[in-house]
Amino acid sequence: MTHYLEDLTPGQTFSSPSYTVTVEDIKGFAAAWDPQHFHLDEETAKDSFFEGLAASGWHTAAATMRLIVTSEMKLPLGVIGTGLESLAWHRPVRPGDVLTVRIEVLETREMRSRPGLGLAKFRVVTLDGEGQAVQTLQTNLLVPTRAGAGQAG
Repeated sequence: MTHYLEDLTPGQTFSSPSYTVTVEDIKGFAAAWDPQHFHLDEETAKDSFFEGLAASGWHTAAATMRLIVTSEMKLPLGVIGTGLESLAWHRPVRPGDVLTVRIEVLETREMRSRPGLGLAKFRVVTLDGEGQAVQTLQTNLLVPTRAGAGQAG
């Protein structure tokens, strides 16, 4: 089901499929984007702040994006954000962790400057397989109204 602005109500939640983090994923992402020893090498990571191999926070954020896109929340324009209001990492993501996201609608409003288009504020919690939050973010996404769907974009 496609969700237009008027379909979204505060307190409404959406869930996602899961993503299992592998050693190869952690090292591959780190090699390309965050080449720090605690993301690249199990041995030296043991003596780091993380006390073992841990995914980059940016890897967790990228995985979260994929989980949002593949979640139950289908938006007519896709997932188009206006920026993050907050982003926090709560615990390291390890090889074998199974991540999911819970997306909660916080508020919605139609834009005065762009009739037919609105902003929906969401809280996204990325959870590990134990149900522990590993990351939280809050963001606004562009969402058309049903009447404006043909005009937006």
